[in-house]
Amino acid sequence: MGTEQAAEDADAMRADSLAREIFTGVADKWSLLIIEVLRDRTLRFTELRAEVAGISHKMLTQTLRRLERDGVVHRTVHPTVPPRVEYRLTDAGRSLRDTVNGMCAWSRTHLDEIEASRHRFDEQQHA
Repeated sequence: MGTEQAAEDADAMRADSLAREIFTGVADKWSLLIIEVLRDRTLRFTELRAEVAGISHKMLTQTLRRLERDGVVHRTVHPTVPPRVEYRLTDAGRSLRDTVNGMCAWSRTHLDEIEASRHRFDEQQHA
């Protein structure tokens, strides 16, 4: 891939950019929660599902596959009966954790402010 094509793919303002496609895959609520739960650990599917409250089996499978495809999560299948499958963050996934942690910290810092703003907005909509 040439430098010009790489620049186009990284331009998130372009509707057809690879960057925008990647943002869509890693910036949804389930991806963010999975990245946060994995931290520096290796977990099995059932352990992940137990720690990510509210996620369905199907959604966890889809999200893990997407994260694996994007190089954020590494999947290891152990040849046992039944097969044992484990997930861990890749180097790219661990570096993304800093961003996820920042978003979580921002949410905690501004939670009261956000709730108050939502309440004011909803009151205005019903007035």
